[in-house]
Amino acid sequence: MERTLVLLKPGVLQRRIAGEVISRFERKGLKIVAFKLLRMDRSLVEAHYAEHRGRDFYDKLVEYTLSGPVAAMILEGEDAIALVRRLAGPTNLLEAPPGTIRGDYAAQTRLNVVHASDSPASAEREIALFFRPGEICPWEDGNGEWF
Repeated sequence: MERTLVLLKPGVLQRRIAGEVISRFERKGLKIVAFKLLRMDRSLVEAHYAEHRGRDFYDKLVEYTLSGPVAAMILEGEDAIALVRRLAGPTNLLEAPPGTIRGDYAAQTRLNVVHASDSPASAEREIALFFRPGEICPWEDGNGEWF
């Protein structure tokens, strides 16, 4: 099983579409093993987006992320990283097809609705930024089969 970090950015909560976005992940069989609502402080936002520092969109991305609460969650499942990224769709909205989360809900490329880890190394680093080991709650489906 693979784990990945997903952030529902401030726009998701402001527009009250968190349930719709989360249900897309759950309908694909991904399990939520950690979840929290938080206001990120500047140091956490800057650590999370460190690889983008110096790019033209960085300051706007930081300010947007600080503009309201985010929902952070760890999703678990077979090929979770690739599956979440496919469901989220491309970051560039001109490339995000209808049916993807970004294609259906995002209004501007850099004011995106979700963040999804892009690799196992990123997922590990990002999960550690947002969750302590004791906050992760692995669980099994009844007898391992779908209900």
